[in-house]
Amino acid sequence: MKLEDISSTIERALASAGLATTEKPIAGAAEAIRNALDAAGIAQSRWARDERDIEIVDLDAPRFKQAPTEVGRFLDRSFSNGVAHRDYKLYIPSSYVGKPMPLIVMLHGCKQNPDDFARGTRMNTLAEEHGFLVAYPAQTARANGSNCWNWFNASQQSRAGEEPSLIAGIARHVGESCQVDETQVFIGGLSAGAAMAVIAASSYPEVFKAVAVHSGLPVGAAHDVPSAFAAMQGRSSAGDFKGRPGRNRERRAGVQARPVRTIVFHGDSDATVALANGEEVARQAVQAFDAERGSPLQQVVERCSAGGRDCTVTNYLDQGGQALVETWTVHGGSHAWSGGSPKGSYADPKGPDASAQCVRFFLRR
Repeated sequence: MKLEDISSTIERALASAGLATTEKPIAGAAEAIRNALDAAGIAQSRWARDERDIEIVDLDAPRFKQAPTEVGRFLDRSFSNGVAHRDYKLYIPSSYVGKPMPLIVMLHGCKQNPDDFARGTRMNTLAEEHGFLVAYPAQTARANGSNCWNWFNASQQSRAGEEPSLIAGIARHVGESCQVDETQVFIGGLSAGAAMAVIAASSYPEVFKAVAVHSGLPVGAAHDVPSAFAAMQGRSSAGDFKGRPGRNRERRAGVQARPVRTIVFHGDSDATVALANGEEVARQAVQAFDAERGSPLQQVVERCSAGGRDCTVTNYLDQGGQALVETWTVHGGSHAWSGGSPKGSYADPKGPDASAQCVRFFLRR
């Protein structure tokens, strides 16, 4: 394979992870990754697989600039915590009359924005149907050149992190202008947004009562750019996700000490973020609940077919039969929102409707 083919492929992979930048020290780390992979002779097909499955789109195209067709209000908002700020979009369904409603915070993936993510997930349509608010925080190009949430930055993986703090602050900010049922505030995301959703939920369990993780990564899987690239392929800096130890296993221990109800979606053909990451998200959540309860959750595995794809659904139940952790392995699914709308990027029309299943999981008492 030609060197330029390898370089081009790696550049696309780095960009999809939000790791490609010309600023030091990331530039040096990225270059080291490229040189090492080139020396190893890694085939291009390993990195390019998902490009046949998902659409890479121009977010400035007219179809992403059109106003939503839902009958509620989709408003531009901004929040500042005195140190930093983020813009966000807020969807208020037409059924809102000033009484407390649930709130779902949705974190977009790399190279996405709130409008695009709302279209791809159709979450606003579900908000109209079920009666809840939806907030879509927007990452800035200044914070990350690919609009990715910086889940791989060690400084962003705790309550003190700027991004988790801003996201939790946005959830509270919505409550200043709308009546929010604080017992029903949830968070979800895709890819880098999913990884940050796990961080925000575990850092602010008093704010977020459940989390939805689509094609995401567990807390502590990476602490810098090189380890992020390895984590996306299923190799954490704390060892891989199959039990083989690494240098920093202690770093990941106890990262989710306080349990949060968790639903996980992940395609087993995802070549951007390996399935092992979704499995580790679920393992951490189950471990946290087991530690709190002093007894293991009951595991129930089911097979299903939805939207033209087969799925394996694993529920971890409490003594009352309620699923505290739920995982959906979408067979043949790639790095895209399952059952999503083609009007948004990184959305796969095939497969189970991840949005509907997340809403069901969130709103179930």
